[in-house]
Amino acid sequence: MEEPIKIYNTAVEALLEVIGGKWKPVILFHLTFGKKRNGELMRLLPNITQKVLTQQLGELSEAGIIARISHHQVPPKVEYELTEYGWSLKEILHLMCRWGDVHVEKVYGDRGKILFKPPTSEC
Repeated sequence: MEEPIKIYNTAVEALLEVIGGKWKPVILFHLTFGKKRNGELMRLLPNITQKVLTQQLGELSEAGIIARISHHQVPPKVEYELTEYGWSLKEILHLMCRWGDVHVEKVYGDRGKILFKPPTSEC
C-alpha cells in the first residue's frame, strides 16, 4: 500500500521531518567527523538515554541518512556513519554550529565560553 502524499508548506518542514528534534542534528553533526560507535556517541551526548539514542539512530538509518555497519567479530562491533545522502547535510549542520556559536556569544558574551565543555570537534 502506498503512503499518502504529504503536503508541506515549505521545504524546511520536509527537512525537519527527517532530521528534526533535540538529538538528530547533534548525532549527525558528530558523524560528520567520521564513523562512531554507540559508546562514542553516548560520551558525546551525555544527556541522551540509550533508548533514545537507539531510536534516533534507527530513524536516521531508515531515512537513508546514516548506515549501521556490523562487524562480525567477538565482541560484536557496530559503527554508524553518514551515507552519501547523509553527507549532503554536512554544510547545513556546520552552518548551524557556527550560528550557535554566534548566538551564544551574542546572548552571553564572554560568559558564553563557560557553557561549552572542551570541544571534541569544532564547527
